[in-house]
Amino acid sequence: MLISVLMTTHPKRGIIRKPIRVGMTKNSIHMRKTSLNLILLLGVIAVFSSCSPRIVGVWNVESFETVSQGKEAISAKNIGTITFSKDGTGAKDLSFTILGVVREDKMPFNWTLNDNLLTINGQESDFVKTWIVIENQKKYQKIKSTDGADQVQTVELRK
Repeated sequence: MLISVLMTTHPKRGIIRKPIRVGMTKNSIHMRKTSLNLILLLGVIAVFSSCSPRIVGVWNVESFETVSQGKEAISAKNIGTITFSKDGTGAKDLSFTILGVVREDKMPFNWTLNDNLLTINGQESDFVKTWIVIENQKKYQKIKSTDGADQVQTVELRK
């Protein structure tokens, strides 16, 4: 903002100096305030949206599939729920049958998400490992992992 001084003479008070703003109208001042408020609002939204990854929430485990090289895929559908809390903890409530063997997994866990790597830590389970996030949508997640040999597991989650 540029300020100039206007000097005028007054019959009784002599020379008067009046500061005036050059180039700043009421509209431009209003626009500047509106722009600053908008920038502040966008900054707050960016901070809060980055604090809560999309994985946070309760997810239905729609599909759990294991593929071994040279063998037929083994899959189970709608096997329960998995919950990811904001504080990095979670819980599984899963029950499924694979090759006639009933498996239940109702254990708590800790998790971290770095870029596209979701790591689940806890007691021994098919889900305790590092997963690659293949699809990361608001209501759909697809993750994959391997056992380091010839087995690939794929999990599809839906809200």
